[in-house]
Amino acid sequence: MNGLAIHCERITAGYPGHAVLDGFSLTVAPGEMVGVLGPNGAGKTTLFRVLTGLLPCRAGGVKLFGAELARLRAAERARRIGVVPQALESPMPFTVGELALMGRTSVLNRWTAPSARDREIAESALAQTDALAFRDRIFGELSGGEKQRALIAMALAQEPQILLLDEATAHLDIRHKLDILELVSRLNRETGVTVLMTSHDLGLTADFSRRLILLKDGRIAADGKPDDVLNGGSAREVFGCELRMHRDPETGSAAVFPVRRK
Repeated sequence: MNGLAIHCERITAGYPGHAVLDGFSLTVAPGEMVGVLGPNGAGKTTLFRVLTGLLPCRAGGVKLFGAELARLRAAERARRIGVVPQALESPMPFTVGELALMGRTSVLNRWTAPSARDREIAESALAQTDALAFRDRIFGELSGGEKQRALIAMALAQEPQILLLDEATAHLDIRHKLDILELVSRLNRETGVTVLMTSHDLGLTADFSRRLILLKDGRIAADGKPDDVLNGGSAREVFGCELRMHRDPETGSAAVFPVRRK
């Protein structure tokens, strides 16, 4: 199992009086780009909190590239897994360049200033995300799409092996959703970083993922190729309505439609 990027083995995790995940198992290979779908309350956020070590397992265990998550210090976890949230609000007027440099925190001692190498890595992360043009601007003054690029740059500056996108395109318009997902897809291809992303946009997630995992009530209801998962009976069971997925004959892009009830 050491060759797996993520290995969840019969984990139980949740909150007082409520186990969201119970006996949950999942494996993800290095370099995969996986979409995690499901309605609110299905367990997506809980799964991501478990993978980052923010929510300990009550039973079972998680391994990241063969290392037991529970035994990793916070800095070691940050070097393995980076997170891009829906949004980030900062009361401080940090520039995009300063934010990217914060991604190096996991490798710095408390009283150690960033080295030339740290600055080089942060600069490279800004270049990879096409954020160099606004590196000196205040993060809070950016557009939604620019903010997400800055957050991805900060995560990449950690040099993670795994990138988690937690509803990272939720508040963006369609053009900027596409921009961000194309960026993440390119990073996945060029750097080999393993990607897991949650989203309520079924079509775009199916379009950019090579594998979909469908969650319901803290369990995996379906796992496979996007067309198989979204056109199967499990999708109807999970979302409570009939779905139709179509591929554009010219572009191959996916579109998912709910079927109106008569």
